[in-house]
Amino acid sequence: MFQASDFKLTHAGPSLVPQLAGTGLYQLLAVIAGIAVLAVSAHIKIPFYPVPVTMQTLAVLAIGMTYGTRLGGATVLGYLGAGAAGAPVFAGGAGIAYMMGPTGGYLLGFFVAAIVLGALAERGWTRSMITTAAAMVLGNAIIYLLGVSWLANLIGSAKAFEFGLLPFLYGDALKLVIAAVGVPFLWSKLHQK
Repeated sequence: MFQASDFKLTHAGPSLVPQLAGTGLYQLLAVIAGIAVLAVSAHIKIPFYPVPVTMQTLAVLAIGMTYGTRLGGATVLGYLGAGAAGAPVFAGGAGIAYMMGPTGGYLLGFFVAAIVLGALAERGWTRSMITTAAAMVLGNAIIYLLGVSWLANLIGSAKAFEFGLLPFLYGDALKLVIAAVGVPFLWSKLHQK
């Protein structure tokens, strides 16, 4: 039958946060903290050309890379659940209707990207800047593939590409550099203790 360990959100792999996790309470607090980080990051707008960018994708990908598959997936799922319930956690609205609108594919991409990056983290991809950067590029590609595809169903492929991808590439490149330096730095600090 089932054992309590079958339902743990952490794993035995080497992603950052589960290395620190010891209890179910810690896991719950980590998920709540991650949801809060995602909610705040959605509302941080950085003036960038040609459009302002939020820190949301950076937060999603960093959570995947630091929390691992299960804890990262649970965190993003909790974030999406809070938004579906009407909490003001998204950049431009809340509720199921908002989630089914133009940003729905990006929100789905957040969940998939967090799981994929969590799996890569569990395989050691967070240890160097090169593998972290490669994982972040893959995570962004997942978010954009699902987001732009969803948006294309609503406004057409050309407009989805023009308005749902191109304006965000410069900002995402900057966020990728931040994560590629930051995540391995956190690992090095963890292993100094």
